[in-house]
Amino acid sequence: MSFSKVANLFRLQISYLLSRKKPVLLKKALPGFISVEPANFCQLQCPECPVGKMRTKKSDAQFFDDSVFKNLIDELKSTLYHIIFYFQGEPLLNKNLPEMIRYAHRAGIYTSTSTNAQMLNAETAKSLVESGLDKLIVSIDGTTQETYEKYRQGGSLEKATEGVKQVLKWRKTLKSKTPFLEIQFLVLKTNEHEMTEIQKLAKTLGADKLTFKTAQLYDFENGHELLTSIKKYARYEQRADGKYHIKGSQPNRCWRLWSGAVVTANGDVLPCCFDKSSDFPFGNINKNSFSECWHSEKALDFKQKILQNRKQFEICRNCTE
Repeated sequence: MSFSKVANLFRLQISYLLSRKKPVLLKKALPGFISVEPANFCQLQCPECPVGKMRTKKSDAQFFDDSVFKNLIDELKSTLYHIIFYFQGEPLLNKNLPEMIRYAHRAGIYTSTSTNAQMLNAETAKSLVESGLDKLIVSIDGTTQETYEKYRQGGSLEKATEGVKQVLKWRKTLKSKTPFLEIQFLVLKTNEHEMTEIQKLAKTLGADKLTFKTAQLYDFENGHELLTSIKKYARYEQRADGKYHIKGSQPNRCWRLWSGAVVTANGDVLPCCFDKSSDFPFGNINKNSFSECWHSEKALDFKQKILQNRKQFEICRNCTE
């Protein structure tokens, strides 16, 4: 955290606090973190993932352009403290991902990514460790192939666990402290009976952390077959009207909207990671600078509407922020 990054974070907080009734976009303020989408497609067909459900056509499959990425980092490196190499598609399908991470790492930015680990072989694991990646999240949603593939359809549990082993092997071989390796377990009705076993597996593999994550589900109002029965890990609760609602309240403000952004593989700048269909782009970095997109009239108008009535947006109904 350099002085310029701390100063930028302060400007973001001031902007957010001032935006109680009307959005204030300070011209010198830029997001402290962004999510970049290395690839917009995936080899799995997870039932509650928009990419898995819609099955991106080959003609629409796209990788993040290397030169555009470098220009993005050069523009934001003085204010950006974290870059997440993940949005919807599987990041490791982009063979240039290690080089993208390396470029951001050399710019002094904390880097992380999340993967289904189906492509995480020895060669890729070594490249990720050498790239300077700070954090790697591996999704393992079951301890038996039968349970695992109920959600990670088309995936192999063996490949996922072997990928974890390879990363930890190369981290030790190269005497590197990074990446911090986290196993993420999406708690579902179909796998909740294996929560104890995943704790044992994570320990056996040598992962640095195990996280139980609540599942984002669509069409949940009348219940859902994947909704866990464990209340602690259910994102939704049944209320007096008999319908299911997201837990907690959703005030007409959102810190994430003021502090971060998403950049898709085709260059669209989105308000947040819940805009799965790119319905509210602020602009495109293939046509304008990131700053111009971030401070655009579209961005201002969207934030104004959030302050007026956040619940009018479909993308907000699954958000826990």
